[in-house]
Amino acid sequence: MLERPDRWATAVTYRSTAVGGPVPYDAEHLGALDPGAKAVPVEAWGRDAAGFAGENPGLDRLPTPLVTLDAGALDANIAAMRDWTRSAGVDLAPHGKTTMAPSIWRAQLAAGALGITVATGWQLTVALRAEVPWILAAYPVLDPGVLRLLARPRRARVLVWADGADVVAAMAPHVAGAAQPVDVLVELGGIGGRTGARSTAVALEVARAVRATPGLRLAGVAGYEGAFAHDASPASLAVVRTYLSDLRGLHRRLLAEDLYPSVPEGLVVSAGGSAYFDVVADVLAPLHDPDGAVPTRVVVRSGAYVAHDDGFYRGVTPMDRIGEGGFRSALHGWVRVVSRPEPGLALADAGKRDLSFDEGLPEVQAVRRGGTGPTEPLEGAEVTALNDQHAFVRLTGPARELRVGDVLRLGLSHPCTVFDKWGLLPVVDDAAAPQPVLVDWVRTVFG
Repeated sequence: MLERPDRWATAVTYRSTAVGGPVPYDAEHLGALDPGAKAVPVEAWGRDAAGFAGENPGLDRLPTPLVTLDAGALDANIAAMRDWTRSAGVDLAPHGKTTMAPSIWRAQLAAGALGITVATGWQLTVALRAEVPWILAAYPVLDPGVLRLLARPRRARVLVWADGADVVAAMAPHVAGAAQPVDVLVELGGIGGRTGARSTAVALEVARAVRATPGLRLAGVAGYEGAFAHDASPASLAVVRTYLSDLRGLHRRLLAEDLYPSVPEGLVVSAGGSAYFDVVADVLAPLHDPDGAVPTRVVVRSGAYVAHDDGFYRGVTPMDRIGEGGFRSALHGWVRVVSRPEPGLALADAGKRDLSFDEGLPEVQAVRRGGTGPTEPLEGAEVTALNDQHAFVRLTGPARELRVGDVLRLGLSHPCTVFDKWGLLPVVDDAAAPQPVLVDWVRTVFG
């Protein structure tokens, strides 16, 4: 049996009202803070993490550059996604790669998520050690060591992807004689997409190969519609809908040809990133019937919703199309002005090593004068470039009054490439408050 290390044991420090119970973050199990985490202030070196958070220190006691998590926004986002999946009639296995934070995974599971999705063999082992009950490995698992691990007795139900008979053949020697079968979802892709069988005919060949391989069990179909569209235009939504209809058709074809074995835990039809989960539910939810004659679950894998953002996902979120209220950005950067070398330019102390930039540069939202004043809106400041450790901020209008020592609050785009830059993230009560305070810590696990 796999053991969960103590450092991932559930901590309870911030109490959520929206998800109906305590949200398990990490402060109580971190122990002494040290300089190894860049979010830890000098005054807290050697201090107990829970004890320091229990003082509810303000941002002026934390260093810059800094990225914080907003406890209220995390709570609201988890609750909103829980409510949507219930109303849509689907299950949720959020993508864990967004945060790689087992404490946030636990909060999602506590709110009703079926399991967690991962994208690499190593992430799969993290999820196993965190005792996630259902793990969707949304890629072909070919690492021999990981496959041998899956062949051992385990509590978790693990479902892996395969998009070719060659993938199945590569897995076969490492799962023969498995204590319990490894469930396989046939991945359907498309021309110009990422992985995935390029046609239904090829996908059927994959399914037959899985049926013929000891240690593997054909358990459903999967795909990723986000590979075929990148905005919310009518044309993009139509492309997504067509792809999902093909995925639905593949599942029905497998049923019609009696290719599925008996799967007591149920078949799985899975799609749904963070940009089009509404279309996924519209097309696939009619297949969701966990108590039917052929138990089947439709599982969406959206992950970025938990932190949302002030950039890419803000522009494409299905919540705007659904009209049920939006997600809130839970990630914010806090950077200090360290140089005013020109009238219209400020340099701040954060760059590519601290902030995401792959789906848009950070946006300046607010300022804390002198680093201690109340958080107040700021207009006329724009991040135009990032170096490794510097942000170039162009200033117009009132923003030209910025001074060295002022601290800016930044909105960030694409949470996946923010979390991986921070091994330890402070959790504040409310990033929009005049004086946000620390309430907890979240530990990420990025290797």
